[in-house]
Amino acid sequence: MAISVSDLPPKYQAQAMKKYMEQQQRRGPSPPAPPPQDPAKGTKYHNTPTKRVTASGAVLHFDSQKEARRFDTLTARQAAGQIRDLRLQVDFTLQEAFTDTEGKRVRAIRYKADFTYWERDTAEESKASAAGWRYVVEDVKSKATRTAKYAMKKKMLKDRFGYDITEV
Repeated sequence: MAISVSDLPPKYQAQAMKKYMEQQQRRGPSPPAPPPQDPAKGTKYHNTPTKRVTASGAVLHFDSQKEARRFDTLTARQAAGQIRDLRLQVDFTLQEAFTDTEGKRVRAIRYKADFTYWERDTAEESKASAAGWRYVVEDVKSKATRTAKYAMKKKMLKDRFGYDITEV
């Protein structure tokens, strides 16, 4: 819970403002604001960010219309009982962060899947699987978003967790 400066007594308002101004001077001049994005230029992959409102009233933001349509399809499949435990934007840590021999910190490598869910196995596969469900990691991809970095993370996910990414 944040406290507004205007809620403080005048003596403490002056003290808080003085301290704030000192901090701003120590930081130096603020960097210039980035120029406003040209609406004609658009996004990096020419996608249109889209929103969906769930039955509970929550607003979900999707990076593209294609991803939002896939969400609609998956929620319909979940309602029909074909899939269960649908999750959005699930993080997988492919390599933990570490400090190298020179003392430099190396950040963790992470992959964020668009959707994960449990899907009913087909008749042949259910004989091999006692539970009858298989875990699916799904990513909405276009030709432009199938980058070398994505391909590397796809291989690392398969190696570390044994999951294949289903591309839609």
